[in-house]
Amino acid sequence: MRAVILAGGKGTRLRPYTTLIPKPLVPLGGKYSILEIIIMQLKKAGFTHITLAVNHLSQLIMAYFGDGSRLGVKLDYSLEDGELSTIGPLTLIDDLPQNFLVMNGDILCDLDYRKFFEAHVEAKSQISVSSYRRQVKIDFGVLEHDDNGSLTAFREKPAFDFEVSMGIYCIQRSVIDNLQKGAKYGFDNLMLDGLKNNQRIDIRPFGGYWLDIGRPDDYEYADENFEELSAKLGIGE
Repeated sequence: MRAVILAGGKGTRLRPYTTLIPKPLVPLGGKYSILEIIIMQLKKAGFTHITLAVNHLSQLIMAYFGDGSRLGVKLDYSLEDGELSTIGPLTLIDDLPQNFLVMNGDILCDLDYRKFFEAHVEAKSQISVSSYRRQVKIDFGVLEHDDNGSLTAFREKPAFDFEVSMGIYCIQRSVIDNLQKGAKYGFDNLMLDGLKNNQRIDIRPFGGYWLDIGRPDDYEYADENFEELSAKLGIGE
């Protein structure tokens, strides 16, 4: 099984921690980097060939991981010259298999990557998206009215549930083959074009642990609670 980890972002939201090092190399619990944890999880799930799509401070990532032998996997790299967003970097990888897993390099979760991949292949999905239910609270009283301005309903600080992308996907190579090589192309473009072109996009809800380390408070929580999290993530066993 083949996986691609997107590790080319600048991590601007995570500053000052990412001032000198790329976000995927930020350490947790003084033991492992975020990217190291992901690679160990993928190896445990049976992914033996992993490509790191890199850009910002790529030389540090490449020097740290090398060919992957230290972690027991085959690692290679795809270098972006500019910002290609989420899906654009995949167009630069020439040897993608028929189906492969793609994920962001700043995610901590206990998703069973093997089952997710196998479900995608078995269903013959063109795109599979791992999703998570998030609740968004509105800190205001919400007014509803008719065309004449008459109040029809009122809700005090309501909460709304949304199914959001976890930043983990499985994709058929044919989807990437149809994209312009080296052009900026995001996950939003992939979803909108997929709807327009009637592609088979399957959403696979996940109810386990998921943390997107995009902000300083998320990182600080993961760093301070690393021992507890490591058991959930199945590492250090």
